[in-house]
Amino acid sequence: MSGFRVIQAGPLVTVQDQGRPGLMRFGLPHSGPMDRRALAIANAALGNPAAAAGIEVSPGGLEIEMTATCTVAIAGGGFIATTPAGRMPGWAVLTLLPGERLRLSAGPWGNWCYLAFAGGVDAPHFAGHAATHAGSGLGGGVLKPGQALALAAPTRLDGRDGPIPIPVWARPRAEFDLVIGPQDRFFARDTLATLTEASFTVTPSMDRMGVRLAGPALMPEGALGIPSGPICRGSLQVSGEGTVTVLMADHQTTGGYPRIATLTDLDCDSFAQARPGQKLRFRTMTAAQAVARHRAEAARRADWLARLSARGPVTSG
Repeated sequence: MSGFRVIQAGPLVTVQDQGRPGLMRFGLPHSGPMDRRALAIANAALGNPAAAAGIEVSPGGLEIEMTATCTVAIAGGGFIATTPAGRMPGWAVLTLLPGERLRLSAGPWGNWCYLAFAGGVDAPHFAGHAATHAGSGLGGGVLKPGQALALAAPTRLDGRDGPIPIPVWARPRAEFDLVIGPQDRFFARDTLATLTEASFTVTPSMDRMGVRLAGPALMPEGALGIPSGPICRGSLQVSGEGTVTVLMADHQTTGGYPRIATLTDLDCDSFAQARPGQKLRFRTMTAAQAVARHRAEAARRADWLARLSARGPVTSG
């Protein structure tokens, strides 16, 4: 099998592509990477299709041994890569030979790092996609020590090795934009004000389904009468005790807890990289402002990725 062998893998190290859209009405979570833009950057650095599968690495780290020659790309949080040439920061492209090992471990910031391979990973699919739902293991799967994985078309890319610039929009942040609602009617005006006036702290209670925050209690009113409804990534779901959980890639498709607000889609990826203990704040914008910002930023980011894929002049902006 031409690919790599897993030497060590921490919890929640999974195969991911960009997820399975359009299936939540059947009860299937979208899944995909916690930081979607980081996997897109890693794939673009190799000229891979945006939908190519890669490996999502948690703070528990990953060590692999190659059984094929392949150029790989690392992007995401500020992880550290240990390579045959020594230790180096992540956000890089390098070529590995059979028998060589690569270890990725948590560095100064971020929760999730992405490892892409030129030619992509040849992983099992579920409902048409390799994205792994970590709770069930459906999709490409959760990586285990001793496991061998195949690469679809392992390729050596001459002239691509070197650092990947970290764009401004992929760097650590402490403020995040959200839109109030859709169930803000279950919260008093003072409680809604607290959401944006107070600071919150990321807790260790986090996984691919959601991230629990510590901070002032946002007590709902009459929440027991809320029927279950559809949920999206970035929803700020509030328990009966007033605790906020931000729902992430593997979130359930419906739920009955009130959603006081929703992170803008652009900010979901940045939020996923917020580590336990980090303090953060929220800023509000209208839905129309969020849509306008998304359209403007999406075009700019698409241009940056296209230039990276072509190895044209790419800056960190």
